[in-house]
Amino acid sequence: MDTSGNVETDNLKRNLEIQLDRLVEQLEDLESYKDDMEEEEYNETKKETKEQLQEFNESLEKLMKGNISLVSKLAAVRLTTQLAISNAFKTPEIIRMFAKQEPKLLREKLKQLEDDVQLNKILKENSERQKAEILTALRHLGEQLSREDLQFLEKHNDIANAFKNIQFIEVQED
Repeated sequence: MDTSGNVETDNLKRNLEIQLDRLVEQLEDLESYKDDMEEEEYNETKKETKEQLQEFNESLEKLMKGNISLVSKLAAVRLTTQLAISNAFKTPEIIRMFAKQEPKLLREKLKQLEDDVQLNKILKENSERQKAEILTALRHLGEQLSREDLQFLEKHNDIANAFKNIQFIEVQED
């Protein structure tokens, strides 16, 4: 691919990341203002956002079929979109970190979550879903998990089961 093709690919990737960030931010805002909204309005807005994510995912699939050189660059964005659609991740902040492939931030979030439980800022039961999401994200980013973390995931396999409908594809780097 010549230099202009690389520039176009980089621009496309950047635009797709911006669009994904916008949709994830929309989910974050929705969760933040959930208590201020009527239940029907919340459900309708969430449904619309998921539909937008579905359309975005379909566009990514078409792009990936059309240009093999984009596959490796779009695979992570596509996977993140599928996860958001499937409800595998319910925490937009974790979706964002996974999309940007930021294992360090995910580990920091996990530590913060564990600290909050120790300081009684959050109930242990309420933190378990987020912990399972973070560990699942780390695992899919190829990060090494401790035996304790793996056992935690086994215990909370409802999160892992949410990934059964996700299509993972192996991508060869250019």
